[in-house]
Amino acid sequence: MANENLMQRDDVRELVKLKYGEAALRVLNGQTASCCGSGAAAGDACCGETKASGDCCTNADDPITSDHYSETEAAEIPEAALLASLGCGNPTALAQLNAGEVVLDLGSGGGIDVLLSARRVGPTGFAYGLDMTDNMLELAEKNKLEAGAENVRFIKGHIEAIPLPDNSVDVIISNCVINLSADKDQVIREAFRVLKPGGRFAVSDVVVDGELPAEIRKEMELYVGCVAGALGRADYLAKLANAGFTDSSIEPTRRYKFSDLEGFSSIAEFRGLTWDVKENLDGKVMGAFIRASKPV
Repeated sequence: MANENLMQRDDVRELVKLKYGEAALRVLNGQTASCCGSGAAAGDACCGETKASGDCCTNADDPITSDHYSETEAAEIPEAALLASLGCGNPTALAQLNAGEVVLDLGSGGGIDVLLSARRVGPTGFAYGLDMTDNMLELAEKNKLEAGAENVRFIKGHIEAIPLPDNSVDVIISNCVINLSADKDQVIREAFRVLKPGGRFAVSDVVVDGELPAEIRKEMELYVGCVAGALGRADYLAKLANAGFTDSSIEPTRRYKFSDLEGFSSIAEFRGLTWDVKENLDGKVMGAFIRASKPV
């Protein structure tokens, strides 16, 4: 059973790496990352996906990834960092970040949240970005250089094995990445380990109210669409408590209806589901902000 679980984790990890690597390549080639979360080859027109109107889908259209950053925030970072954003929220806007603190972004992608965090903690603070995808790390380094950020470091690694010492980080952020992991308990344990006593866990993620139908859970491809891997609200809170976190809370930031989601590649596999199943999903899947603290 252990070997089977390990194989499943490796399969999910390789799939996520492939899809997000393709997304990074699209941005490096001057396109947007949001469309074709599954199926189309990098560089295809519209990423191989169109909306019902026949127009290309973009980050600005996607109901999961769009409208999380203000015009002021967008002006503070390279355009490529914004184009590469595949998150479901804006943890930097909701997290309390103070001058001089050390921040770690789990699954930092093109670096948007790292660069914004670095500005907020100032020159006496520091922001780390952790990602396993070479193309995303290449894009993040390019964005770091363009932004002129000196208090930033991007690290290659897995969020289940954070390559930082114990008690070294003040705040952990993440943007729609923990749901992609096949071992969320280990991710949360690692987050607890690297946080300093009194440190904060402040992430945006996809959360489910109730249970997702089996038709969704069995589609591993949907891990890349940020839905199939989503934890239920109670399960998320229980995992945080089991790892040692206190003061945990989940605040919905955006609830998704099927009519809003259908037609976008990030949930392309939903199209084969029956009407009854789709209706049952309305409002159950949500973008949320999850807070917790490591006891002093």
